[in-house]
Amino acid sequence: MLRRLWFILEYYKNPVWDTGTSPPELLSFIATHNPGRALDLGCGTGTNVVTLAKSGWQVTGIDYVSRAIRIAQKKAQKNSVKVELLQEDVTHLDSISGKFDLILDMGCFHSLMPKDHSNYIAAVHRLLAKNGTYLLYVFIKGQLEAQRPGVTEEDIIKLTYVFKLMSRADGTERDIRPSAWLSFQNKQ
Repeated sequence: MLRRLWFILEYYKNPVWDTGTSPPELLSFIATHNPGRALDLGCGTGTNVVTLAKSGWQVTGIDYVSRAIRIAQKKAQKNSVKVELLQEDVTHLDSISGKFDLILDMGCFHSLMPKDHSNYIAAVHRLLAKNGTYLLYVFIKGQLEAQRPGVTEEDIIKLTYVFKLMSRADGTERDIRPSAWLSFQNKQ
């Protein structure tokens, strides 16, 4: 509960994760894939939602922070793009239907409590199109970082029970801690 409150309060400042710039990994994906239907989980203020929409994607953005959604709506209007923005919890996506060619998550999954992982994974699995891509950015958590956001290698292995890992690029988050870009597809 405290983690949720912290995220809500961060949107009354300038959250460190909200750079206002789409990452090169997403831009590369857009450049090499035909537009389709995209879902941005934990979309924040909508930077990536707008980037996808400007590239011809039909985009839905989800975030549980109402202020982030309001900012995203203003950003979409300013950029003259039509997007769907919903205030929802990514572990309860029952109101979302259809299949998505791209499901993007830049830091949402790694912020969830481990008890919520199975609901989240089931929702992504249900919503990802047969040949769709689940593009995931995560912090990698060390053994001594139990209270910090991030995933363990075991969490990544759990994802491979449901999804086929297509690529992994390890790096660091602002040269501070390990991170990774992971690309998955549903197992057939």
